[in-house]
Amino acid sequence: MQDAITAVINSSDVQGKYLDASSLEKLKAYFNTGEMRVRAATTIAANSSAIIKEAVAKSLLYSDITRPGGNMYTCRRYAACIRDLDYYLRYATYAMLAGDPSILDERVLNGLKETYNSLGVPIGATVGAIQAIKEVAAGLVGADAGKELGVYLDYISSGLS
Repeated sequence: MQDAITAVINSSDVQGKYLDASSLEKLKAYFNTGEMRVRAATTIAANSSAIIKEAVAKSLLYSDITRPGGNMYTCRRYAACIRDLDYYLRYATYAMLAGDPSILDERVLNGLKETYNSLGVPIGATVGAIQAIKEVAAGLVGADAGKELGVYLDYISSGLS
């Protein structure tokens, strides 16, 4: 896992050059949004249960997969899916703070799609729930921070699709 700073520096180091104007602009943009990202992470941490609860209500609770005969009907599978949604929010928040999605590849997406397919977990419904998390969280943290968090939630969605 890297943060935005390490990624920029490592890129220049590998090329054996000093930081150029483009690299410095990337760092400047990262630092300029730092306070916003920290405030958003604080709000998300304080409201994570409510975010997940509302996202589940919007995307899963009254859908075909939670009705008898649906793929998440049993309590065990439903609980596991909800737990996973909390993980996705937490790791997307970590990635947002770091300014780098590599933690998502390492800690979330590595083998996730294959695992879900083997267990019969509905990927489309999971992606829909992740999008609902994005919408609910953006309502709490504001448009700019919501957009920033959305980048990492979309990254997870893309990795599952």
